[in-house]
Amino acid sequence: MSNHSFMSLRIFLFVLLFLSATTSSFALDIPPSPTGYVNDYAHLLNAQTKNDLESVLSGYESQTSNQIVVAVFDSLEGESLEDFSIRLATQWKVGQKDRNNGVILLVFIKDRQLRIEVGYGLEGALPDTVASTIIRNEIIPHFKAGNYEAGIIAGISAIQKAIAGEFSAESSPIAYRHRSTFPKVVLLVLFSLLLVDFVRYSFYLKTNTANPRRYSWGGWFMRFAILLFVLRIVFEIFFRALLMRGGHYGSRSGYSSGGFGGGGGSFGGGGASGRW
Repeated sequence: MSNHSFMSLRIFLFVLLFLSATTSSFALDIPPSPTGYVNDYAHLLNAQTKNDLESVLSGYESQTSNQIVVAVFDSLEGESLEDFSIRLATQWKVGQKDRNNGVILLVFIKDRQLRIEVGYGLEGALPDTVASTIIRNEIIPHFKAGNYEAGIIAGISAIQKAIAGEFSAESSPIAYRHRSTFPKVVLLVLFSLLLVDFVRYSFYLKTNTANPRRYSWGGWFMRFAILLFVLRIVFEIFFRALLMRGGHYGSRSGYSSGGFGGGGGSFGGGGASGRW
């Protein structure tokens, strides 16, 4: 294989690296700050159920100052559930700024996935294990039966009980904390680049056998390792910068903004995810 071919292959893999680092940021737009506690972008809930939940959650905030928000979507459009959830929580800022006492229940119908995202201030009252148990025991059985409204109502009730100390996890299931936002495919591409350079170094040795100043194995790969390290840092910084912007790149999905907004609550990835 010629040096030109190697250079073309490295350029191709570099482009793939760049695209893989940015694709998930553009996968699904974050809706603007919601107009209420129940945000049904999939048009799943009937009007009566939605109104009842709005009343319950509004009264709950008045009594406790805790904010519980529901967000129902049609699809993740290929994006990671945990990545989208923390982006949405970061932008919506559910909960009070000085208490970080917000909770978001996210449901994605076509993907058959859901998540309870918990604000910093409620992670002690609603730890990952309890959130996971609520998903598994209180919500998913209803979802599997096709009764989404009952599942959401049961989930909200269990979340309120857990925060009040009236709900306990029966077991210690696996809780899914927020995963790294840096796509794993990027690491795979970096590893592929390393393999390509290994092959390139083998050809370099064969064509420079008589050269006393040729690169040693350590010298060759040290340079390449430094380059890969710098690329990884650059792309992760770029990706995280996009993530913290909330991923709002237009209103492609037609979400409407309104008067309801979070009080400035912060989230750190606490909570749990599940499938049905």
